[in-house]
Amino acid sequence: MAEYRLVPFSPLRSQTRAPSAETGEGGGGAARSDLPGTLLAMLDEAALNRLRELDPAGQMGLVLRVLRTFDSSMAKLLIQLEQARAAEDFQAIKHVAHTLKSSAASVGALHLSQLCAEIERNVRELQTASLSTQLDAMVTECKRLQTGLKLLGSA
Repeated sequence: MAEYRLVPFSPLRSQTRAPSAETGEGGGGAARSDLPGTLLAMLDEAALNRLRELDPAGQMGLVLRVLRTFDSSMAKLLIQLEQARAAEDFQAIKHVAHTLKSSAASVGALHLSQLCAEIERNVRELQTASLSTQLDAMVTECKRLQTGLKLLGSA
């Protein structure tokens, strides 16, 4: 029969941590330093860490691939949004906002995700009086993110 040893809880022990991708320890994975500082300031660290956990050693380059895919998707959605606005197609606007809301949250672009959630809710509830202003804010945030994501080409 196996023997088990009880180890008392120690607050000091619970604060020790394993090497992480964030600090660049343990495998040289997708460390925080792999992303431009300008872009890091725009994205939620916890969301990026969740992505890093899927590729702890960074061998698949998952974080960079996901961010580049997000950038590409966002560019296509902005074109769809422009067309939907011109046609006053509220369902298409809601679809763009819904799609961007989810993908933005997954990469840590929380401000964009929040803007999209408000737009989606307002269109669903037919509260469109301030929609143009909200859409302008969403587009501005997308452009800001695109500027940061362009830096990935050099990362």
